[in-house]
Amino acid sequence: MSLTPQWLRHYQKAWLAGDLTAGLIVTVMLIPQSLAYALLAGLPPEVGLYASILPIVAYALLGSSMTLAVGPVAVASLMTASAIAPLAVAGTAEYAALAVQLSLISGAMLLAFGVMRLGFLAHFLSHPVISGFITGSAVVIAIGQLKHLLGVRVPSSSTWETLKGLVLALPQTNVATLALGLGSLIFLVVARRYLSGWLVRMGMPAKVAELLTKLAPMVAVIASIAVVALARLDLSAKVSVVGVVPQGLPHMELALPGLSTVGQLWLPALLIALVGFVESVSVAQSLALKRQQRIAPNKELLGLGAANIASALSGGYPVTGGFARSVVNFAAGANTPLAGVVSAALMALVIASMTGAFYYLPHAVLAATIIVAVVSLVDFDTLKEAWHYDRADALSLMATALGVIAMGVEVGILMGVALSLGVLVWRSSRPHMAVVGRVPGTEHFRNIERHSVETVPGLLALRVDESLFFANASALEDRVEDLIRADATVRRVVLVCSAVNQIDTTALGVLTELHASLAKRGVSLALAEVKGPVMDRLQHTALGRALQGRVFQSVHAAFTALRAA
Repeated sequence: MSLTPQWLRHYQKAWLAGDLTAGLIVTVMLIPQSLAYALLAGLPPEVGLYASILPIVAYALLGSSMTLAVGPVAVASLMTASAIAPLAVAGTAEYAALAVQLSLISGAMLLAFGVMRLGFLAHFLSHPVISGFITGSAVVIAIGQLKHLLGVRVPSSSTWETLKGLVLALPQTNVATLALGLGSLIFLVVARRYLSGWLVRMGMPAKVAELLTKLAPMVAVIASIAVVALARLDLSAKVSVVGVVPQGLPHMELALPGLSTVGQLWLPALLIALVGFVESVSVAQSLALKRQQRIAPNKELLGLGAANIASALSGGYPVTGGFARSVVNFAAGANTPLAGVVSAALMALVIASMTGAFYYLPHAVLAATIIVAVVSLVDFDTLKEAWHYDRADALSLMATALGVIAMGVEVGILMGVALSLGVLVWRSSRPHMAVVGRVPGTEHFRNIERHSVETVPGLLALRVDESLFFANASALEDRVEDLIRADATVRRVVLVCSAVNQIDTTALGVLTELHASLAKRGVSLALAEVKGPVMDRLQHTALGRALQGRVFQSVHAAFTALRAA
């Protein structure tokens, strides 16, 4: 088997122009994002640049998406800060080392999941839970960046403590910093909402106008650097700037974590891996559908795992597929992962020779970039839709979001997952069961409460619309007993099992007891439309042997035989 990626083996010259253009545009967009997200993670700005080179190349070799742009993202940066903040002081060498170890552990988990072909894990986090997690994270991130926007010092702590600290620090607001940050914020919001339309009305093609709009953060970065450098606002107005960003490519080294470090980081690493995987697959699939391409979840696990290990190797921190960058990559004409490789090469050039240009970059402008980026992640549309369609999903979304805001990212997402699983078990424990009758002149059977159907006196046919297991077996028994008490003429009970995919040991015991109890009262029990895998297991049990001759292939056959009897 060739180790060369399929896209590279079948590469066409016609794709090269689009890949080169997309690589250049994404690099211009990636530079301010990488700097900003590294600071969000509590790391030096150059770490964000380091995490934007090798991970992209590693994903290009193993991933399955042609247009997914891998690198630092807001949510993974917040999760990194949340995981490491209790263990080390931000900005220290120990903190940076833990970030590398977190990326390594997360990458190893993703690779292991990929080798074991666990791509189906993408379905274990429901859309409302992911939406609530991202929404809550966006709120936490935005609140955490307000101190940089105001130019005040507020200790990093819980969301509520941060808000309290901001209120108390308002009198110390740095006016020059606020002007730069607020000005950048307004510019970015206006550019996002209106710039594309203005450019189109000026005669520019819509696609080009949209791409230029995405580059607004870079414009804000360049303009703010020029203002601070020319006026020396870092000295005269005490504006906080990025300062010296070390020049040169990162050193390649990989220190394996000790058992104590693994014990501290395995849970946040697992959550980062799962959330990053689900987010990446969602973005990759949505873009692939537009070109009739396919995404292989197991290959995505391998690609993202390799990307995170590559990030650790180059001194970075956890990475995943970014929504905004991927959309820009797609719109700019990327045809294959070569666009990402081009972006990585250009980023390496920036790190090797151009980091001095970032010295006068204000933290307030990076904060404005982050705030504008994450505010768009607040998902009110999904909440509104879920509230009207399924209140339980809406409550899961809100609980996850509020949990993240009030108690932190790990607790918030675990709350959301626990609530989703709880709702699933609760619903399964109350399965829909319908008494059915025959539609006149047909062999079809429908709910007697919804349709005009024929029934046979003394014959009760009950359809169970759920697999039978420990949580709902008693509910079935209670329903049968209630129906028999309500109609003393019932002498035959048929359980319609067309929707039953499994009967566990507890449910088997309940059905066995129900059969014996009914028999003592002169009521026979029969089954209809039992699925093959269920029957294979059932026929070797005492209940299966007792029901020989009373398991029917269809409800019609059961009605015909039992009515004749």
